[in-house]
Amino acid sequence: MVEEHDERILAELQKDGRATNQQLADSVGMSTSACWRRVRALEESGVIAGYSALVQREQAGFATSAILHVSLERHDAKFVDEFVARVTTRREVLECFATTGDADYHLRVVVRDMEAYNKFLDEFMFRIPGIRYVRTNVILKEIKTGIALPF
Repeated sequence: MVEEHDERILAELQKDGRATNQQLADSVGMSTSACWRRVRALEESGVIAGYSALVQREQAGFATSAILHVSLERHDAKFVDEFVARVTTRREVLECFATTGDADYHLRVVVRDMEAYNKFLDEFMFRIPGIRYVRTNVILKEIKTGIALPF
């Protein structure tokens, strides 16, 4: 659990992860040294896991995005472990969630086009042992994206 001043720091870093310590301190109303100590503590405790660039997928050439609903034949550890091991190695898979409901897993996949998506299915997904079905929802329009927490 983070404290209130940490929440302000995290909110600002989620808006602009490249802000200087001075800019960050000014925006949250702290001294630069206190702000630096808080950021370091958040990094060391693992609350801040790292920094990265947010890339606009379409501008980067990845026009097709889909949500896959995947169900396994059995929840045998062998099938689950192999599915997880294979999926985590694929760059096309941005996110993978084990879920409740009709599907065991939901994956967010991005590829250049439908031809690349069909290849991803045929050469990868359909070759993973133990998959009962893969259902696809192609994303027509992204309304809200991002992983920022609601501070």
